[in-house]
This record gives sequence, structure tokens and C-alpha cells, in this order.
Amino acid sequence: MKGKDSNLPLSNLPVGQFGQVIYLDDNDLKRRFLDLGITPHTVIKTERLNPAGNPIAYNIRGTIIAIRKEEAKNILVKIL
Repeated sequence: MKGKDSNLPLSNLPVGQFGQVIYLDDNDLKRRFLDLGITPHTVIKTERLNPAGNPIAYNIRGTIIAIRKEEAKNILVKIL
């Protein structure tokens, strides 16, 4: 999948897929994202979905971090 159609919210990135951060949206959460190492150009992999669908586990810079779906929607990624 290439082109601008390959950009999507992190919450929609399929398990096992890699995405590169393009944009951080919510200013209230931006500081938290930056503290977690989620910066533009960071490569993130979706590791697991909770059976209930929330939160979602992501591999960010070698660390597994669980992020709620509502928060992950504020991170735009490009599928790699």
C-alpha cells in the first residue's frame, strides 16, 4: 500500500504492521506522546489487541506500550 491512502490513525494500524509517525494531533496529549518517544518519523509496530479492543499494545522504540484507542486516533502514521 503506497501513496496518501497509506496514511491512517495509529488505532487502525493492523497487528503485525509497521507505521511511521507523520503527525501528532491532540495538543493536550502531545506532551504525553513525546514523553513516550512518539515523535515524527518514529516507527511503531502494532503488537496486540486486547480481546475487548482497548487498549492496544504497540512496540515503540523497542518497548511495548499500551495506548487507548481514543488516544491512538490522534497519531497519524504512514504504513511501511
